[in-house]
Parts: sequence; structure tokens; C-alpha cells
Amino acid sequence: MTALSIQDGLSAQLMQRMTDADPEIRRIALMDLADSEDEDLIVPLLIEALQDVDANVRAEAAAALEGYESEAVVTALIGVLTDSDPQVGANAALSLGELKDASLGGVLLNALDASSGYAKAAIFRALKELKVAGSLEPALAAIADADADVRQAAVGVLGYLKDPRALASLSKVATQDADSEVRRIAVGALGFAPALAVVFPALADAMNDESWQVREEAVMTLGKLRAENAVPQLIAAMQDSYWQVRIKAARSLGRLRSRAALPALCEALVHPVSNLRKEAAVALGEVGDPAALPALEKALEDPDPDVRKLAKLAMTQIAR
Repeated sequence: MTALSIQDGLSAQLMQRMTDADPEIRRIALMDLADSEDEDLIVPLLIEALQDVDANVRAEAAAALEGYESEAVVTALIGVLTDSDPQVGANAALSLGELKDASLGGVLLNALDASSGYAKAAIFRALKELKVAGSLEPALAAIADADADVRQAAVGVLGYLKDPRALASLSKVATQDADSEVRRIAVGALGFAPALAVVFPALADAMNDESWQVREEAVMTLGKLRAENAVPQLIAAMQDSYWQVRIKAARSLGRLRSRAALPALCEALVHPVSNLRKEAAVALGEVGDPAALPALEKALEDPDPDVRKLAKLAMTQIAR
């Protein structure tokens, strides 16, 4: 499409704003341009904007090119992966990842060495979407990166790849990383372990983590792994100072159908937080022990109608 035909398709005001001396006006003009549905009209302009002297304009263009699958777009985005401004490279990586084209994995991997910080983290997030097998070793190396955002993204890649070779490293990160969010993500990633024994020590440690979000993730992961030998720890988690952790512990105990958990689950039926009472009722129904019926009968008078409904359902399950 010629420059003249592009101009014909756009308002004179928008074209003027896209060449304004003020970079913020140019950036906002790109946002307005992206609202157009005419791909042939806007893509060449967005690609051109990737070369703007202002980093914020280039970053806006890279983000706006998300979802366009033409060869020209892919080539242009690859060209700015290692832009001097990390936000530009990050947006380009995320836009490429949205294409879900595994053949782009090699390009993204090559850009890792020349990237750092936010841009490097974005490349790992794109690699996670593509599930590129070759990203295993770079991700393992990146979990020692000084930037917590990079470590988070690298751990996310390892969790998606589900490669048992990463379990030892993930276990270490889950218990030793300085950043609580990195630890939480690593704990969740351990849920793909083919054998509980390999990751149980790390998950048991994580249940005592100073961060309640890490503890919450640990009790969820143990439930996913059907960790019957973790029942004592899960019962102990029913006394956690955060009700969010108690909810996930109740859910995991229900999955495990643990009769040993009946006292803790029945106690939770009268907790002040209604969401925990609901989860306890569901778990008692899954356990299926008639010993829970008296507590469930009392729950039929709960002020929350959802608790009453779930208690009745649990009683029906037990009666089967």
C-alpha cells in the first residue's frame, strides 16, 4: 500500500498526530490507529513506528502488533527484541508469543543472551506459551538471575515444560529463593512430579514458609499430588493463621478423603469465614464418613444459604 493510499484511508488529523513533534501525542495516535480494523492500512504504520526515536512510541507499536501474523510483522518484531529500551523488547517478545508459533522459539532463545531484566523475563514468558523444549537449559540457568522477575518467568517455563530434570532445581528455589512470589510459583510447578518422594521435603518445608501465599500453594500442590502421607501436615494447616490457607487445606483433605481430618473439617464448619465453612462442607461430603453427620446437621442452620446447600449435599453424599 502506498503512502498516498494510507493517507486517503486515515483522517488528516490522525496522520498529523502520528508525525507530531511531541512523542506522547504520537504514542496516543498509535493507540487510536490500533482501533482500526483495516490490517492493510495500519500494519505498515505500526511497523514504521517501531523505528521511532522515542522508546515509549516504539513500545506502544510493539504491543499494538500483537496478533498480526504476517511475515513483515514477525520480522519487524524480531528486529526490536534487543531494543536499547527493555520495554520495547518485552512488548515485542510478548506479541511474538501470542502468535503461538513454535518455530519462533529459536529466535526468542537467541535473543536471551542480549537481553536482561524486564525484556528477558518477557522472552521467557513467550517461551512458556510456546513450550519450546530448548528453553529448559536457559530457564534452569535463569533461576539464579539477580532479577526476581526473570526468575519468576524462568520458573514458569520449567513448570510448563514438566521435565523431571528440573525438579531438583525447582525444589531448591521453592524453599530458598529470596522472593516469596518466586518461591510460590516454584512450589506450584512441583505439582507435575511423577513421584511424590522427590518433592515432598520441599513441599513440607514450604508449608512452614513465612509467606501465606507460599503455604497456600504448598497445600494445593500436595492435594494435586494425592499426597496421602501429607495428611498430618494438611490437618495442621487447618489451624493456619490465614483462612485462605485453611480453605486450600480443606480442599486437599477432601481430595484425599481423609477420615483423620474429620475433627478439623467439622471445626471449620463454624469458622467465621463463610468460604471456609463452604469448603469444609464440600470436603466432608467427599470424605463420606457418617461421623460428620451431626456437624453437617448443625450446618443446615447456617446463616449463609450456600453453606446450608453444601451441607445438605454433603449429607446426601454420605448417605449413598
